[in-house]
Amino acid sequence: MRRFSWFNATSLTLGFAFLYLPMLILIIYSFNESRLVTVWAGFSTQWYGSLLQNESFLDAAWVTIQVAVASSTVATILGTMAAYVLVRGGRFMGRTMFSGMVYAPLVMPEVITGLSLLLLFIGIGLERGIFTVVLAHTTFSMCFVSVVVSSRLVSFDKSLEEAALDLGCSPFDAFRLVTLPIIAPAVISGWLLAFTLSLDDLVIASFTTGPSATTLPIRIFSAVRMGVSPEINALSTIMIAIVTVGVITASVISKRSSVAQQRDEQAAARAT
Repeated sequence: MRRFSWFNATSLTLGFAFLYLPMLILIIYSFNESRLVTVWAGFSTQWYGSLLQNESFLDAAWVTIQVAVASSTVATILGTMAAYVLVRGGRFMGRTMFSGMVYAPLVMPEVITGLSLLLLFIGIGLERGIFTVVLAHTTFSMCFVSVVVSSRLVSFDKSLEEAALDLGCSPFDAFRLVTLPIIAPAVISGWLLAFTLSLDDLVIASFTTGPSATTLPIRIFSAVRMGVSPEINALSTIMIAIVTVGVITASVISKRSSVAQQRDEQAAARAT
């Protein structure tokens, strides 16, 4: 019996076509000379030049990058600390409530999260802007970082930390010199996940942002409501290209590190 039948091949082809064919059409029509996105009038790159002169999109992109970098960095720090407490902290008073508060944003609807944060900012009199968006994105992305880092800490060999403590390291030095380098791939993965979630967020940002801090998803959504323009196709193509390059680069780095680790393990086995 063949494992890869015609049915499997057809299903796989249709699935990939459903996922990636709209992106391919978008990329093709980003080079359309006509302003009408559904009518092909010839090859042109004029909309990419027009996009680079669009101040509203450029300002929104800069705000989005600022928010994503700041929120993902803070979320990574807080998420790593929360994961370490949950995995290594043992039993303490309020542990169940603490874990529930950490993981609540995973299942909380974004509308509820955004509305509650909006009411909080209004209640304390905090002016909405980049700072409030950073706080909001940190709130919901921290739990994703915590989940990623926790999964690595669960399988972490505690004897390495104990050996460092026996050799005279303080608990902080043992974490900094032993634990953190080993769980670094999980921490980096958590940062990348938080960064991606911040770039993609529309609902929570629309509740917590102000007139001076319009993010790129909000700007695109506002522009699409008036009709899809070729500039939006060009912007989407650039974003797809950046994501593709990032995924390929991460895959290459991960594969090289895996090969290097296997080589080191084989060398250690030969030495013993």
